[in-house]
Amino acid sequence: MTDTPLALIRNFSIVAHIDHGKSTLADRLIQHTGGLTAREMSEQVLDNMDLEKERGITIKAQTVRLSYLAKDGQTYQLNLMDTPGHVDFAYEVSRSLAACEGSLLVVDASQGVEAQTLANVYHAMDAGHEIVPVLNKIDLPAAEPDKVKQQIEDVIGIDASDAIMISAKTGINIEGVLEAIVTRLPPPTGDASATLKALVVDSWYDQYLGVVILVRIKDGHIKKGQKIRMMARGSVHHVEQVGVFTPKMVPAETMGPGEMGYITAAIKTVADVSVGDTITDDRVPASEALAGFKPSVPVVWCGLFPVDADDFEKLRESLGKLRLNDSSFHFEMETSAALGFGFRCGFLGLLHLEIIQERLSREFDLDLIATAPSVVYHLKRNNGEVEELHNPSDMPDPSLIAEIQEPWIKATIMVPDDYLGSILTLCTDRRGQQIDLTYVGNRAMAVYRLPLNEVVFDFYDRLKSVSRGYASFDYSLDGYEPGDLVRITILVNGDQVDALSFVAHRSQADKRGRQICEKLKDLIPRQLFKIAVQAAIGGRVVARETIGAMSKDVTAKCYGGDISRKRKLLEKQKEGKKRMRQFGKVDIPQSAFLAALKMDG
Repeated sequence: MTDTPLALIRNFSIVAHIDHGKSTLADRLIQHTGGLTAREMSEQVLDNMDLEKERGITIKAQTVRLSYLAKDGQTYQLNLMDTPGHVDFAYEVSRSLAACEGSLLVVDASQGVEAQTLANVYHAMDAGHEIVPVLNKIDLPAAEPDKVKQQIEDVIGIDASDAIMISAKTGINIEGVLEAIVTRLPPPTGDASATLKALVVDSWYDQYLGVVILVRIKDGHIKKGQKIRMMARGSVHHVEQVGVFTPKMVPAETMGPGEMGYITAAIKTVADVSVGDTITDDRVPASEALAGFKPSVPVVWCGLFPVDADDFEKLRESLGKLRLNDSSFHFEMETSAALGFGFRCGFLGLLHLEIIQERLSREFDLDLIATAPSVVYHLKRNNGEVEELHNPSDMPDPSLIAEIQEPWIKATIMVPDDYLGSILTLCTDRRGQQIDLTYVGNRAMAVYRLPLNEVVFDFYDRLKSVSRGYASFDYSLDGYEPGDLVRITILVNGDQVDALSFVAHRSQADKRGRQICEKLKDLIPRQLFKIAVQAAIGGRVVARETIGAMSKDVTAKCYGGDISRKRKLLEKQKEGKKRMRQFGKVDIPQSAFLAALKMDG
């Protein structure tokens, strides 16, 4: 396979808000350039996970190489990266953008610019990309291309006068997109004669090939049989296979500067490959590594426990396998008095958590209980030590804590005018601080600072319901700030249930404690004795509900006779109930845990 001249290579990604048609456009480009035959094509061909197809979202960024014969008679090599649009997978987006020189900005001609359109286009600008605006869905009756062009110029500040009008679904003007990629996006730079430098963009595990590494070659060549070194890890490997995705895996002899493809080198575990590392030639190593990516930082933590304790080892293996294909997912072992052995897992957001849970139940057939999601707090002790708190039940005695800092986010919310009032009320209720409020046509863009633990539970659902689904939301972390936070402990029959404890702001604590007690009262089955369900902050009980006892008629077998006989039986029953309340264990059913952890607003 001969090297393609750099002038004929284009590396580009597609960025857009969720559901604006990235994956459908990728399908059309693959079809138009003959990457797959009509028989091999399917809807969202690059979304190869069942979950991606079902939910209609992209979770993993995918890459594909296309050949395109342009109008100038030259055949160009186009390397396309299809990226996720959801805020939880922004980490995937940033990695993909680092491997490209240009981006197609896809905007829905009927819905206009949304919150994640902004977030993703700013990622692309930070990566120094040339940006080509593309207006999709122009075949819809509600499409307003001129209005949306104006919106792109007003909100994002890039020239949209020559935006390309397409319909990815019906294939209108796909040729125009391909021509724009060739004429308006820059070719990559690189030196073929220099020593090898390749950026590790992604890696995943294949049960036949071992670890498959997705690389972008910056300088030099990589070929089969070559001895390569990972610069950060220092490990040395022999390249067994080099190839590209078309989107099928096609082996190649060699890859040169500016090209994107995969290599395998009989690597056993993904932990041996760091995303963002630089691969170089072992014999003639490069003097310095390429700028990598910032490692992903988990935002939300929650405990995952098997419903059946015998499944613990299976859960450990399954999490290990998922970690192979998703480096932004973290887990460590933990134990709980109520739930037994399990794992504390770190995620990039709530959708990420949901996807991992769903994959565990589908791909590995596991029944799991998840504890309430919590964020990472910074604890400063009186002796000056600073530590991270992942699990509310690990919080030390309040007298030992000097201050607790909670994470804050900067949220951008785009919403039609009619719903602005209810959105502002929602943000204020969640302790939000308004930074900015601007209008573009009849849409408002509100920028707020919000504490992350107020957003983690159900903020997104509430936002969608008060705006009837029209609001779009994007956020980025914005540092830590001291807060008046307390731990709320749930007691059932005087026993602490550590899986249900959570951290909340003092102003919200009583209300949240009452909510969860009322919920548990309906969820815990009645016993032969009264059960007290309490929410406590330290030694102070802030809410209590009592579950009544089931009554058994012990006097049923008393026919006639003196009243004292009945009283004697009733006294005996009372004594028994008192003793039961002292020593009786209340088993909280798994369904009660699950329902109690789904906090409603």
